Amino acid sequence: MTVDVSVVIPTRDRLWSLPRAVESCRSSTLKVQIILIDDASTDGTREWLQQQRDLIVVPGEGWGKPWGVNRAMGLAEGTYVRFLDSDDWLNARANEVQYEVGKNTSADIVVSGMDIYRDDKFVETIPWIPTDDFVAQQLGETLGSHYSAFLFRREFVSDIPHRTLFPASNFASRDDRCFVLEAALRHPRLAVSPMVALCHRLHGKPRLQSRGGLGAIGSHIQTLNVYRQILKLLEERSELTARRRRAANKILWPLAHWIARTDLDEGSRIARWVFELEPKFKPPDTGWLGLLYRKLGFVGTARLLKLRRMVLAPLAWLAGQR
Repeated sequence: MTVDVSVVIPTRDRLWSLPRAVESCRSSTLKVQIILIDDASTDGTREWLQQQRDLIVVPGEGWGKPWGVNRAMGLAEGTYVRFLDSDDWLNARANEVQYEVGKNTSADIVVSGMDIYRDDKFVETIPWIPTDDFVAQQLGETLGSHYSAFLFRREFVSDIPHRTLFPASNFASRDDRCFVLEAALRHPRLAVSPMVALCHRLHGKPRLQSRGGLGAIGSHIQTLNVYRQILKLLEERSELTARRRRAANKILWPLAHWIARTDLDEGSRIARWVFELEPKFKPPDTGWLGLLYRKLGFVGTARLLKLRRMVLAPLAWLAGQR
């Protein structure tokens, strides 16, 4: 029997959320292939998976999400494929509706908005924002939804890997962003789902692709690597339009600020790149921060902010001792 949709779900120590994610993918009308990558869980996930007879389980060894997803793609048989985080779940009939849209339009990607939840409490619906430049949108022009809300035609993306982009695979926190941008570079035929597909959960626990501390620094480096590569490819193809430069700068400018907190030289290089991409760029920051950037420039402002943090940190510590 032909597989309609393959759903790839990477997980590690997510037994608290995994059953809901898996159940939301099952269908009584479609042939859905659910491929679960258990990346060395220690919380009972393995035992739970042994009780699920309709899943294909790929055991991981702690090599991270991209390694597992790439292995799973070698097993995927669906006409369309979805990548779903085990923290999240799908609205009822999301696969069915998107598959039908894709089949009727021969779409390469069936896009959708998403519902946002704080833990299990609904917060808001973020609808799909129509665009006539999918690349610009995904670079940062407008909110580009979430790639778990999309169905991808498998043959269209079968040779796009989830990339690590950094020597340490555990820093591969922007593999999904790179994947979508690489797909966008192929000028896909888009179709829009009439319903919101994804329920994206916000919670206080670390996500597989989000980390604090050293991992946060790695995420910033990953984002920088992705944009360097994608903008390079666009420039080589003479497709780096002014609009796409402006879109990228919406990500690169705050990225320069974040990286300057730990590496001022690298942050200032990114800031210079922003102005090379868009010579008339004006920092979007408002209030006193915007005034500082206008008067002191990027380096002067970054140094002043660092001094401010150095002064405020001991004061905050002293206040906590009282």
